[in-house]
Amino acid sequence: HSPPVQPEDKPSETEVHQRKEVCHWPCRCPPVPACTPGVSLVNDGCGCCKVCAKQAGEPCNEADVCDPHKGLYCDYSKDEPRYETGVCAYLIAVGCELSGVYYRNGQTFQPNPLYKCLCISGAIGCTPVFLPRLATSPCPRVTGRKKPGQSICSLGQHKHLQSTNYRLMSAYRSLPLVLKKKCLVQATPWTPCSRTCGIGISSRVTNENTKCEMKKEKRLCFIQPCLNNMLKKIKIPKGKTCQPTFQLPTAEKLVFSGCSTTQSYRLTFCGVCLDKRCCIPSKSKMVTVQFECPNEGSFKWKMMWITSCVCQRICSDPGDIFSELKVL
Repeated sequence: HSPPVQPEDKPSETEVHQRKEVCHWPCRCPPVPACTPGVSLVNDGCGCCKVCAKQAGEPCNEADVCDPHKGLYCDYSKDEPRYETGVCAYLIAVGCELSGVYYRNGQTFQPNPLYKCLCISGAIGCTPVFLPRLATSPCPRVTGRKKPGQSICSLGQHKHLQSTNYRLMSAYRSLPLVLKKKCLVQATPWTPCSRTCGIGISSRVTNENTKCEMKKEKRLCFIQPCLNNMLKKIKIPKGKTCQPTFQLPTAEKLVFSGCSTTQSYRLTFCGVCLDKRCCIPSKSKMVTVQFECPNEGSFKWKMMWITSCVCQRICSDPGDIFSELKVL
């Protein structure tokens, strides 16, 4: 009879399914790649080299990371039991709505011949289909004794160009500025709500965070409910042409991309005018609301809570994100 097999003689799981090492040190990096428009240039998972992030449906691993700016993660579930190679997939999140059309999270679409867009967690990002020519440098380039393509800008000119580049940032603001914990807080104004009725999204760029980094911040906005014959349902005081604000008779749950809030709210909305003026928010505060989705869990969003509105003659359609674009 053969001796009984001791527990330590059994092959371990790590020996049977040994993971392949994908990171090697010291780092040896190829030249920094030029990623296609819409693909992020990120550090690889080894912390070594700059790489083009993997996109949805592409293979991934510890080194080849998925695009973090598109809400992608590496799904290893189909590589059981090794969990060595995965596929980039989107996190569960809300979709987007543009001009009455609903798009799933992670869906690409082309609402305009010039731009290709992508829906990410309720926000829409677009890249041009046709790449424009790069602007020429203010410092001419020369050939001859100097190396080909070398700029003739002096060191002082380079420093001046670098020092004024920050003024081109959309978040740049003149004084007064606020200093919080050694961070000079800057922020752009909130964009108009993406929808004139129903729940939309507005955004801004700000560095008011723990790392003092410029980041895009989003919030929900609800200017007016989508009601038929709005003028008949809102009472305008006698002798007046506008009713700046109004409320619905009862509190209601908010619905956003198929998900509803856990609580009911009685919101203040901007009103209407008998003339050609439109009413927009003038004062508001920020609140946090929680949504629950059928079979998909819950999530929280910051939301603009309107406290007062003003009626003015400058009216535009905030839903058309291409209204101010020009073909060069």
